[in-house]
Amino acid sequence: MDTNVVPLGERILRSVLDYVVANGDAAETSYLEVKSAGDISSKPGLVKVAKFLLACANRLPEDAARHFKGYAVLVIGAQQGEAVGVARGAESHELANRLRPYLGATFPGFEFGRIGVDGDREVLFVIGLPPEDGQPIYPCHKEYQGAPGEERLADGAIYVRDHSNTRTANAGEIMALVERARAVMRPPIALDIGLLGSIHRVDRIAEILDRLYDHEEQRYLESSSKEKAPPLPGYVPPGLFGDAVTPTAEDRAARLEAWRRARPAHVAAGRAHLFGVALDGVGVRVVSRDRFVAGPEIVLTFHDCEIVDFGERDDADLSRLVEPVQGRETPHWSVVDPVASRITPRDYPVDWNQRGANAEVTLTPESLRPNVEWRTDQDDYVIVVRDPHATSVRVTWVLTEDSSDLATEGEMAVPAGSLVDAAELVKSAFLNER
Repeated sequence: MDTNVVPLGERILRSVLDYVVANGDAAETSYLEVKSAGDISSKPGLVKVAKFLLACANRLPEDAARHFKGYAVLVIGAQQGEAVGVARGAESHELANRLRPYLGATFPGFEFGRIGVDGDREVLFVIGLPPEDGQPIYPCHKEYQGAPGEERLADGAIYVRDHSNTRTANAGEIMALVERARAVMRPPIALDIGLLGSIHRVDRIAEILDRLYDHEEQRYLESSSKEKAPPLPGYVPPGLFGDAVTPTAEDRAARLEAWRRARPAHVAAGRAHLFGVALDGVGVRVVSRDRFVAGPEIVLTFHDCEIVDFGERDDADLSRLVEPVQGRETPHWSVVDPVASRITPRDYPVDWNQRGANAEVTLTPESLRPNVEWRTDQDDYVIVVRDPHATSVRVTWVLTEDSSDLATEGEMAVPAGSLVDAAELVKSAFLNER
């Protein structure tokens, strides 16, 4: 078996599996461990993985680099003569969440692979990352006292791996890890950041929205002057609980006055809705040059820009663009508007907000692999520059990393997109003139 390779990808992992099937337990070394069976959804199976990863993280870089470019591999579901596999269904993010109490929040992570055996079973590969000078010691963070014969973990214990065994570190090994932590610090982070899609420029947006709202007010005044004015929301529809209640002139005037007071808020909401459904979204691509970054948080600030939730064209709603004076047609007892509030999963790696005059996007990937692009989708948010005549946007960013007090900062100028007229956006999104 060639160990002068990075053990990632199906071709390399299949060669590792073939080696394990040919040699069984004899294949085990400091960089390769074999478990013929193991249910990682159970506590005993999970503890085996945690102990292996802790030991891998507590290796010396010069020793680890001799094989697999510093990586170490745990094979689950194979033995000499056969690859029986384990039940399908294990997911990397679920495993990471369940391991975190044992590994700690600053643990550098791991890779995960699989090779199918049949329709119901697969061989799993848990792959420890190469250790680096400057990394701290990684102790176990949670105790587990299993049944007799099961793996055990002790809170605060430091585990290491020798030729084919995982055990508690001795004094000399702990001192060597202390020296590792004191060694040359990790190189500074160098990021390449780019945008997917465009920052938009929209002309005459305030003018067009004012004209639309003026038109709505005039329409309401004209309808109110007729003999039979339209019923207001909150009035009982005919035939539901008796006769309909027709609003008086005083009711209509009060309704109009309340709408006028709320007009600035309605205009702001209509502006956001127009941008969201009529303009394309923006994404971000990030590459860390020659450096692994564990648990990064990247905060990008788009100066003098607006940010709104992205919406599909099918979500375009004229009553959300221009709030009717007499309210929307939804019944007054309906209090939930599923489109009005953004709901994202708790572990979603993208968040966005308006911070004063600036748009802010926060990215929290699990990690950044060296020279591997990480990117976001383009259906999260839309960014519009406030000055439609600006041809570029200043973007600053700050990156922080787990287990480091240092912050990395950067700045770039991003070209703005072509200037579009707000009236054309309204036509394309709400009048089907595309």
